[in-house]
Amino acid sequence: MRYIGIDFGGTNISAGLVDEDGVILTKATTPTMNGRPYEDIFDDIKMLCDKVMEDAGEDISNVGYIGIGIPGSIDRKKGTLKYANNLSFSDINIVEEMQKRVALPVYIENDANCAAIGENICGASKGENSVIYITIGTGVGVGIILNGKLFNGTFGGGGEAGHMVIVANGEKCTCGRYGCWEAYASASALTREGRMAAAKYPNGEIYRLSDGNIKLITAKMVFDAADNGDETAMEIIDDFVKYVAIGVVNLINIFQPEAVVIGGGVCAQGDKLTEPLKKICAEKVYGGELKTRISIASLGNDAGIIGAALLGKRL
Repeated sequence: MRYIGIDFGGTNISAGLVDEDGVILTKATTPTMNGRPYEDIFDDIKMLCDKVMEDAGEDISNVGYIGIGIPGSIDRKKGTLKYANNLSFSDINIVEEMQKRVALPVYIENDANCAAIGENICGASKGENSVIYITIGTGVGVGIILNGKLFNGTFGGGGEAGHMVIVANGEKCTCGRYGCWEAYASASALTREGRMAAAKYPNGEIYRLSDGNIKLITAKMVFDAADNGDETAMEIIDDFVKYVAIGVVNLINIFQPEAVVIGGGVCAQGDKLTEPLKKICAEKVYGGELKTRISIASLGNDAGIIGAALLGKRL
């Protein structure tokens, strides 16, 4: 049997046809183009489903279900997205929208939770019972597995650690509050700081890498500029890692998990992110002894697809 996993992000939507062992057989991606009618977005998801089946030469009769990981708070029983601050729509029945387009059962889950499941079944935290997965991308998503079970909270929206306040009256977050971890530790936050620095220092490396178009600056460009020795970029990265560490230390102090796994686009930086992060956490964690293992997600950006595809087996 095959399964389709959908990783629905604020920037891109990815789909994969996945086998029983969590191996992605075919994969396809399209820009989310957030802000347009949600019906158009679900038409694109249908297109991705068709493509991954066609590329694999599979018929829909060989697909068990579709699993969808989507950012925000969801009602799993009703199949609805209740609220998502990084999407332009909410209060939508995701299951009904997909079943209008594809005649398959549909499961939904928070995207970070899906990635946490993927890594826990066949990735960096395989076999561990207490794990916190943190995805750093457009926002900061967190999936928490305690005693081998996904933590959702009483009302279904538990684990939204990206919206714990780490700076009182700080930067405005997309959720509407101020000083959230996401406003400082996301790729979007790093991009914001990079663009501000480029505007301030037009002779700097960040500006040069953008070919003079500040709107093209990405989080990766800031890391690249730091690798090239740009002092401003190095300061930005240093601050960024410190903000990431504040949230990680808070989560370790609360849950004391076996492992913290870092995923999302920023995880491509590998040791450049985890080594200074481990050092700060070792200095700041309560009790002064870091026992929690901190590592990069081994499935990379595929964790969300795999976790979504295996939802029916985990629920």
